[in-house]
Amino acid sequence: MNPLSLIRKFINFNLCVCNMKKREIDSKLIHLHKLNDILFVGSSVIFNMAVSGVYLAFKFDNPVLLQYFGAIVVLLLVPFTISLIGYIKVRAKKKIIISLIIILSYLLLEVLLDYILKIPFREILAIHIPYIFVFYAAAFSMIGVSFDINKKMGFVVLLTFWVLIGCLVYMYLG
Repeated sequence: MNPLSLIRKFINFNLCVCNMKKREIDSKLIHLHKLNDILFVGSSVIFNMAVSGVYLAFKFDNPVLLQYFGAIVVLLLVPFTISLIGYIKVRAKKKIIISLIIILSYLLLEVLLDYILKIPFREILAIHIPYIFVFYAAAFSMIGVSFDINKKMGFVVLLTFWVLIGCLVYMYLG
């Protein structure tokens, strides 16, 4: 065997090893992306159902359930933050990153107004109207990103959003 063929074999071997490592890294990124998708869609469904629970607990004047569902909504800061970090790591579309920032902004606003300041902001129109805009921006962000992730999952999140709207209407009915 001549030295030139040995060098070629060595280079080919190294290229194969590099390609294997690249595939392994790409595989981990794809796996991480799928986990982010599942976490995001699951958190969106839980959010819609928990807010629905808040509306029903308010309607039936049940402060224990109101606190329980409210805590679930606020604790969703954790999975949505994990999702944001994961999407940033895999360099997701800017639309997804911005949507998650809107969602986290709403959740932080909720914590600030309901749990830190503890003011009756729902009775103060100047605070309540912007709060409603931020809430719906977050809800529509969840729907939009879910449809970007998977059309079927988008419909699941949309369905749970309509459940939320139904509970909201029911809360204000006689």
